[in-house]
Amino acid sequence: MEFIRGQHNLRPRHHGCVATIGNFDGVHLGHQAILAQLTEPAGRLHLPRLVLTFEPQPQEFFADPAAPPARLMRLREKLLALDELGIERVLCLEFDQRLAATPAQIFIEDLLVQRLGVRYLVIGDDFRFGHRRAGDFAMLVAAGQQHGFEVVDNHSYLIDNERVSSTRIRQALGRGDLELAMRLLGRPYDICGRVAHGDQRGRTLGFPTANIHLYRRATPISGVYAVSISGSELKPWPGVANVGRRPTVQGVREQLEVHLLDFQGDLYGKHVKIDFLHYLRPERHFASLDALREQIQQDEQVARDWFAARGILQASPSSFSTSLPLVL
Repeated sequence: MEFIRGQHNLRPRHHGCVATIGNFDGVHLGHQAILAQLTEPAGRLHLPRLVLTFEPQPQEFFADPAAPPARLMRLREKLLALDELGIERVLCLEFDQRLAATPAQIFIEDLLVQRLGVRYLVIGDDFRFGHRRAGDFAMLVAAGQQHGFEVVDNHSYLIDNERVSSTRIRQALGRGDLELAMRLLGRPYDICGRVAHGDQRGRTLGFPTANIHLYRRATPISGVYAVSISGSELKPWPGVANVGRRPTVQGVREQLEVHLLDFQGDLYGKHVKIDFLHYLRPERHFASLDALREQIQQDEQVARDWFAARGILQASPSSFSTSLPLVL
């Protein structure tokens, strides 16, 4: 997949495509249905499929800085998901004041027609764009008739008679309903990142953790979870994760910490993926480190029981294997 960051990096060879526009936060089943609509026209017209997206997302740009909206994915995670779906090109525009002030007609004529040469566009009938959101589906249809590209409505993807959307997934995650989130995403909700050195607090409590910085302004999940962690040098491994600010130890930055069950290995610097499988409890403040340690022990046992009920922890710890050095 080719990633094009900014209009200034478009070249003549990028002219000609079938396209869709959106945030694609989560790349959920609804998004996948939209992308699937590009397959037939791409083959018929012998053109690549292009996803036009934005960074930051428009709702982040317009939001109160003190209360940013949670996002399901960082840009890196989104690109990986789109690449796995076989999308040939992604154009990411910086959403700033200049782009927000661009008239809708200029956006169409300059970007979609002149620079990208869009021949087929899949878009929602509620899509709004351009200065003061003046552009809409009808404007795109009219422009397509004038400039020779087809505009079609994306098909709503329904589960339980409700449209699959990023907002619905955020709401499910916010109340700990990971099972519904997984049905809407088509996979467990996950977070990717590189394991970094922490403050060794988990080690002193007897529960060493892999620490992953979240690098996002707001996260849709918070609390303690049963998870699976995997990477290029690590097969899927059960663990217990905490997402939050660690109030008992005066944490100030939202962070993800994962305690891998029965694991010995060095993960520092490794890029890993954490699948969130089961919600255990909310994050809360404890009166002492001893009380925190006792709760962590309880969390681990609950997670073990959950994994064992699904046959994930039937093997003894000694049967697990890893090629990593035996230090965590």
